[in-house]
Amino acid sequence: MKLEKTKVERILDQKKIVYDSYTYQQDPKLTGEMIAQQVGIDPNRMFKTLVTVSNKNTYYVFVVPVNKELNLKKAAKITATKSIEMIKMKDLLALTGYVHGGCSPIGMKKYFTTYIDESAKAFEKIVFSAGKVGRQVDVSLVDLQKVIKVEFGQLTD
Repeated sequence: MKLEKTKVERILDQKKIVYDSYTYQQDPKLTGEMIAQQVGIDPNRMFKTLVTVSNKNTYYVFVVPVNKELNLKKAAKITATKSIEMIKMKDLLALTGYVHGGCSPIGMKKYFTTYIDESAKAFEKIVFSAGKVGRQVDVSLVDLQKVIKVEFGQLTD
């Protein structure tokens, strides 16, 4: 059975970016580490996309390993704001066009400044959501930077 391409996959195809796709069984109880295990990927190489808002009401996207947590103090420091907090889950779809568990740094309704944890630099390619729950893409950092502008920083403990 051939799966319909996600918005992220169509964008990557448009830009002639080579990528691998993974699917996994959808289950709300699955953690990012469990998903990494299910698709046979090192959890340090699989990343989640988190959307935040600053005290100045500016939105930022952070891409961190699935087995780590975003350090909000480090996030505030890197964005030169006083504080950062996660956006409310109910606001995610309207803001980004993606649902919780299927949020990708590629293809949001509008571009937000995007930071990737510097641990990603240890890998040639990283895995992140293809924009739909149950789907992941594996893309080189060099190619990802051809699609969206990203900055790197120490975002986790």
